[in-house]
Amino acid sequence: MPRDLQAFALGLYLRPGVEAACLELQEQGADVCLLLCAVWLETHGIECTAERCAELQRLAQPWRTQVIAPLRRLRQDWRPAARSDPVLDELRERLKALELDAEWAQLQRLEAASRDWPAAPEAARSWLEKLAGPAAGCREALASLRAAT
Repeated sequence: MPRDLQAFALGLYLRPGVEAACLELQEQGADVCLLLCAVWLETHGIECTAERCAELQRLAQPWRTQVIAPLRRLRQDWRPAARSDPVLDELRERLKALELDAEWAQLQRLEAASRDWPAAPEAARSWLEKLAGPAAGCREALASLRAAT
């Protein structure tokens, strides 16, 4: 299991069913970077506390709403027109790369905030449910993420 959150997230995302679960959770309002961090924390046996959850959410929320969400919205808005406009399609691809860069930056911030937290394996299994936010009811998708580790 990679100690680095970015390497872990990339490896997890490539596993069967994870991309679909992440997209479903994202559609329900979840912060996928936060959920990938949650799975990473669970696999490393990091104790889940209300204070730690709040710290990660305080860190993630402004970045998600001010940086990632506007990039994603614009990329999605351009999708129909980009199908018939090669220049717009190229710009949309560049926008997609910026969105991914912003997500990588968020993962780096989440890792930096949590890297020194001590392990307590018996208390580490509730990160996903606590950080799922509005997607907490998507139990199958959350279970798919957890099972992919």
